[in-house]
Amino acid sequence: MATMNGAQILIECLRREGVEVIFGYPGGQILQTFDALYDVKDIKFILTRHEQGAAHAADGYARATGKVGVCISTSGPGATNLVTGIANAFMDSIPLVAITGQVRTYLIGNDAFQESDVTGITRPITKHNFLVKDIKDLARTVREAFYIASTGRPGPVVIDFPSDVQNAKMEFEWPESVFLRSYQPRFEGHPGQIKKAARMIEKASRPILYIGGGIISSNASEELKVLAEKNLLPVTTTFMGLGAFPGAHPLCLGMLGMHGTAYANHAIMESDLIIAIGARFDDRVTGRIDAFAPHARIVHIDIDPTSISKNIRVDVPIVGDAKEILRDLIGYIRKKPDTAAWRAQIDKWRKQFPLAYKQDDVLRPQFVIEKIQELTKGDAIIATEVGQNQMWACLFYQHAHPRTWISSGGLGTMGFGLPAAIGAQLGRPEKVVFDIAGDGSIQMNIQELATAVQNKLPVKIAILNNGYLGMVRQWQELFYNKRYSHTPMQNPDFVKLAEAYGAKGMRITKKEDVVAAIKEALATPNVVVMDFVIEPEENVFPMVPAGEALNRMLGGMA
Repeated sequence: MATMNGAQILIECLRREGVEVIFGYPGGQILQTFDALYDVKDIKFILTRHEQGAAHAADGYARATGKVGVCISTSGPGATNLVTGIANAFMDSIPLVAITGQVRTYLIGNDAFQESDVTGITRPITKHNFLVKDIKDLARTVREAFYIASTGRPGPVVIDFPSDVQNAKMEFEWPESVFLRSYQPRFEGHPGQIKKAARMIEKASRPILYIGGGIISSNASEELKVLAEKNLLPVTTTFMGLGAFPGAHPLCLGMLGMHGTAYANHAIMESDLIIAIGARFDDRVTGRIDAFAPHARIVHIDIDPTSISKNIRVDVPIVGDAKEILRDLIGYIRKKPDTAAWRAQIDKWRKQFPLAYKQDDVLRPQFVIEKIQELTKGDAIIATEVGQNQMWACLFYQHAHPRTWISSGGLGTMGFGLPAAIGAQLGRPEKVVFDIAGDGSIQMNIQELATAVQNKLPVKIAILNNGYLGMVRQWQELFYNKRYSHTPMQNPDFVKLAEAYGAKGMRITKKEDVVAAIKEALATPNVVVMDFVIEPEENVFPMVPAGEALNRMLGGMA
């Protein structure tokens, strides 16, 4: 056992947890840890240009790789700048460990310079948080933090790390195992409940699989595909579940909900059995709760027991890991249900309510996304900002694989896409990574262009530039009599801005130039910013107005 200071112990613990990349920003109360990082060769440190960018980059890295993302900041404003990114990871169940510097232990609570109550601030938006007051607790705390973040329903954990603990010394001892009496995630589902679900599937005439991000967290996409194909079960996914089931598969209905496909929404509303897996029935999916799926019995599989019957009452709850439960469920189904008539009805809805947009010479965002899909052969990692750009990317890019859809779901965080794309590119360097952006959202964290260029990360940014805060403008058009209150945008010259950061900038104003621009971007071994000047008042359809039932959609084309 070697004698180390607290900062060195932290770095050694991160090394033993298999951490390869840390995103962050230095400052006064975390200097000892940064000094310990100076000589580290086997962990890559990425200096972002803002702490929020660090949190989002760690989040994107975790989504793309399945590993725990790690970010680090100093105390006070450095720590509070992480808060939005931590909340984003919490809402979307992303494994993250955020390490924050803190003032010396004897100053905590005295309003010291750059002090903030990090554990108090982050308590509602973390799976757990720690304030390390004694170096003897440090190694065990780090071990527990990674265990909590990555097991059960994943989520962010904060380690608040006072500067005097960073400087204290002791002999390092690594805790080989973790046991938390109050935290024992259940992985195996109850056999009786799984058998009951199997009998319900056998007897159903209008079943549907409703899939959330839990399938991706559990690495259960193959088991899902076997269950669906073996029993000819239609599949719809939540926003977070995109990529869990191949988007081009004939059984796939795409995303459901407020901006989901009309045929997915009609199918969920007319189904007689919903098998929900790793999804939480959030309000964007259910629409008006008292009108949701009135004919359906519901099986709900989730590792988090607090998610079951939280929003929608279910008939058969099954608590456990999706991968384990699906393996058992597949074996328990003795005969596949007769879904021929049901699938024929869904095909009628597909023809009656197709995803469509106006086919003319105008440069429209849906066309841009379709061409990105075509030229990447659907094999890119797609990150997005938040707003119309995000919904068009949901609907018009067919997501084929898990961990290739990187977008802010529950919190809807503008500025997420660019730093998340950076994290994804670091985690998956062999992949093409796109950030599909809006002209408003991209400017929230546009300083991270410097991070991408400095680290030679060839992220491709497609700005769908309509000169508005587009989604807010759409609501103002539809529900506020076109009173566009503070939604028109005066934008910078994105080409010159990209060039100022050392990236390649391109402006595309004509539909016929889209394919050549994307091809040039893909051939460029650098960050590329493509400014697509699109139809200003294009809308996202279908759309379920707030407070309406899922089958009361606004359709049509802008």
